[in-house]
Amino acid sequence: MDVLINVFVGLHIIGIAALLGGFFTQMKAMGKGEARIHPSMLHGALTMLVTGVALVGLNQADDSSVNNVKIGLKLALLVVILGLTYVKRDEERLSAPLFGTVGLLTTANIFIAVLWV
Repeated sequence: MDVLINVFVGLHIIGIAALLGGFFTQMKAMGKGEARIHPSMLHGALTMLVTGVALVGLNQADDSSVNNVKIGLKLALLVVILGLTYVKRDEERLSAPLFGTVGLLTTANIFIAVLWV
């Protein structure tokens, strides 16, 4: 079971990297007001959702404790990220504050995962 959990953790990190990497590639354009949602951002967020749900299920099946408040907060942030990336994926230009919100929420999600024990 530990190997399977570690595989899903790796896939979850790949999803985070895709989401945050897509954001970083658009930062220069964000300064000009020409940023847009890259498809990797949506795919990364969806990967995070699927692997995160799988990780919670696998940990509960393995009788490991799961902090439901932490998972609920991370899920809430991810739902907002998914909503923004899905709805705005076809727009040619996004405002800097709206696009920056995606990066801020993604970074907050990472820090919650790492720092909240």
